[in-house]
Amino acid sequence: MTSEKVTTAPEEGYERGLGSRQVQMIAIGGAIGVGLFLGAGANIAKAGPSLILMYALAGVIIFFIMRALGELLLYRPVSGSFAEYSREFLGPFFGYFTGWTYWLMWVVTGMAELTAAAIYVHYWFPGIPQWVTALVFLVVLFVANLISVKLFGEIEFWFSMVKVTALIGMIVIGLGVLTFGFSAAGDTAHVANLWQFDGFFPKGIGSSLMTLQGVMFAYLAVELVGVTAGESENPEKTLPKAINTLPWRIALFYVGALTVILCVVKWTEFAPGVSPFVKAFAVIGIPAGAGIVNFVVLTAALSSCNSGMYSTGRMLRTLADNGEAPRVFSKLSTTKTPALGITVSVLFMGIGVVLNYVVPEKAFGYVTSVATAAGIWTWLMILISHVLYRRAVDAGRLPTSSFPAPGGAVCSYIAIAFLLFVTGLIAYDADSRVCLYVMAVWAVALGIGWLVLKSRTPSIADRRDPEFEKVG
Repeated sequence: MTSEKVTTAPEEGYERGLGSRQVQMIAIGGAIGVGLFLGAGANIAKAGPSLILMYALAGVIIFFIMRALGELLLYRPVSGSFAEYSREFLGPFFGYFTGWTYWLMWVVTGMAELTAAAIYVHYWFPGIPQWVTALVFLVVLFVANLISVKLFGEIEFWFSMVKVTALIGMIVIGLGVLTFGFSAAGDTAHVANLWQFDGFFPKGIGSSLMTLQGVMFAYLAVELVGVTAGESENPEKTLPKAINTLPWRIALFYVGALTVILCVVKWTEFAPGVSPFVKAFAVIGIPAGAGIVNFVVLTAALSSCNSGMYSTGRMLRTLADNGEAPRVFSKLSTTKTPALGITVSVLFMGIGVVLNYVVPEKAFGYVTSVATAAGIWTWLMILISHVLYRRAVDAGRLPTSSFPAPGGAVCSYIAIAFLLFVTGLIAYDADSRVCLYVMAVWAVALGIGWLVLKSRTPSIADRRDPEFEKVG
């Protein structure tokens, strides 16, 4: 049983207001976050130049995940995305668990990013209390998300444009320093910096591998393009293009930028808590460098928070449509946005602003590790759903997708093994292990919630066949 063109989900009521330009930039922006701009500093100190290899390795796995998601999206593009595929291929409980876990991931990420954004503004205006700035950002992004999906897409487009421009500028300046030797770094900048100081693996391969958990956090949100499927103007064209450009984005923005930075500045000069981009600008001698990078990191934090509001509202609506969240969340506003779902999610993010105002800075590390664990679960569900989908296609039970993943299910098996390995690294590391305890408590809470739902509505555990109706 095959189909010559894409099968699509029934109309969900959303406005298909995200054009190709916006979907492309949402995909690019999702691959460039605070994890790169800030987190890379600590990882360079742990792994030295070998961090470049870790980003490249993780980037290959991310591409496998996104091609698996792409095949599913073009088989049946729905706004619930991976939660819907988990429900279809693994059963209703997994759809419920994945939807709520993805919601948790973005809520806790939003908590961290809002407070981070306030800290970045504090750099310029130390007299303004951080909670005031965080509240202002929260309200502005909240209102923008309520107005329309087009406004969300436009804001995300320009946030992503700032990040992309900054990274390309860093790469061009760094290549200029290496080629022509200008600036204060000209005498010490050369490619040999990649291996001259205790080799490419200065702390050993083990230390390099331990950075993978931080590297994977940097890649969180690349899957957001899947949530846009229900609101893309032309998913058959925009989604494959956004996913297929992922390798060069990773090669340029992650591998390329880090390679140039580590050639210009020797790795021993980087330290945790300091952005490698700020350090590189300072060594090169650009006067406004710190301020420029501070602005870029601010946009990265706001971009992440903006995406969080968008995706949490959509995921709550998907859960409500399936009876796994209060029915009231399934209603759309007059502007075709899940306004109540966004509002409730924003209120939870607001609690994070209060918490981060009173708790120590270590809370940031806990929040990001919880987000990483939730992200790994989401990626695993995408990959397992893809493997099961391919089995169904091979058996003739389901139509083929117009965007098949290269290598079939083989690459998905490789990615599953890699994610399980990273989970093992998280369990081994005492500092990050706490997120697994949090996820265990979360799993118990969701399990209890599922039992309550089943006792009230036994039919919720019944499998339902997906609908295939051409939209428009």
